[in-house]
Amino acid sequence: MTDASFVRHEALPPAPPPASETGMVHWLRANLFSGWINSALTILAILAIYALLARIVPWVGNGVWAAESLTQCREVLDGLRGGCFAVISARWHQLVFGFYPSEGYWRPLLSFVLLCIALAPVLFDGLPKALRIVTLLFPFVTYWLIWGGPLWSPMLVLAAFGVGYLVYERLVDRSFALGFVGGAAALILFLVLLHAPLTDLLAGIVPLALPVVESREIGGFLINFILGTTCITLSLPIGIALALGRQSDLIVVRWLSVIFIEFIRGVPLITLLFVANVVLAYFLPPGTTFDLILRVVIMITLFASAYIAEVVRGGLAALPRGQYEAADSLGLTYSQMMRFIILPQALKISIPGIVNVAIGLFKDTTLVSVISMFDMIGMIRGPILSSTEWNGIYWELFGFAAVLFFVFCYAISQYSQYLEQKLKTDHR
Repeated sequence: MTDASFVRHEALPPAPPPASETGMVHWLRANLFSGWINSALTILAILAIYALLARIVPWVGNGVWAAESLTQCREVLDGLRGGCFAVISARWHQLVFGFYPSEGYWRPLLSFVLLCIALAPVLFDGLPKALRIVTLLFPFVTYWLIWGGPLWSPMLVLAAFGVGYLVYERLVDRSFALGFVGGAAALILFLVLLHAPLTDLLAGIVPLALPVVESREIGGFLINFILGTTCITLSLPIGIALALGRQSDLIVVRWLSVIFIEFIRGVPLITLLFVANVVLAYFLPPGTTFDLILRVVIMITLFASAYIAEVVRGGLAALPRGQYEAADSLGLTYSQMMRFIILPQALKISIPGIVNVAIGLFKDTTLVSVISMFDMIGMIRGPILSSTEWNGIYWELFGFAAVLFFVFCYAISQYSQYLEQKLKTDHR
């Protein structure tokens, strides 16, 4: 029998981990220097970043923000490396608003504020329901603010949609197709027969109007923003309808959807823009004026709808067949099944693809410069660079455009990640 001179009755306290396994040292070893290949790539990346910053930092730091021309910028720099950012200070109004009347800048700015308020109840929960009234009125009020004219014109368009919806509600119980056709017919008849005379009548009684701004005066980033937000908003419901039409049991609906989607996806967007600018006028009656911005909105919306339709179709295909069978077992109609069970799940799956299309569409609005529309890129390549004062400046102008587009595209991307986390139901 052996006596133990000491027996510990308590467990030893845990020892701290080695210094090489914690803190910044561990992070660097695990992420940047985990092997000789990663170490070499890290060193090359550091050298590339240093070489890039060594050029960019002095160029921005020595930048000139107050000058009347490129010549004055070079005189101020006196041989130093620096950017001539004075062109942004001098021409910011053209970069943002194009040829929009300067006394009316408050109108698009107010429209942007109203857009933020209108999107808030759509994008976030827990906000007052009263804000939905702003969401409903926003498209019609912002049209009046930007283009001007009598207020009653867009308000009567809203009334036409209300009449169409009431007719749809009356007929949809008999048949969805009958309700849709009846509502669309009521909407069109109201616009064709009653819109113009009622506008003149109400404008004579209560003359609420703003100075008219022609579409050719709208340019800069304003037109990119108008095209981006409008086309993204319109293309989403159209794309969902096309995706459902492609899976329809009705042969005519299915083949029409397939032909439309495949044709639009097989044609470059720039071709559709040329069609909107030139070819479409040949199919209109002589003397008919069809606003170019409206034509471009139609073409870009159709283009984006085809791509969103394929994204949503992928989400529909990812759902197991049991979801459809469960909906049928509950006795739900087709519209109820799609509204409450199928589409919410399919759209949640399709969020990354839809956001990808939206970001690509927002950037593709710069293509309108090839059809002589003075968007932001068109303003840079046209009136600004063709002027004698700023001829020869490129990096500053295109860099400003890149930063502005990046801010909005990054905001869209961040919201999509927030929405994915919010709708995440698994626990992985």
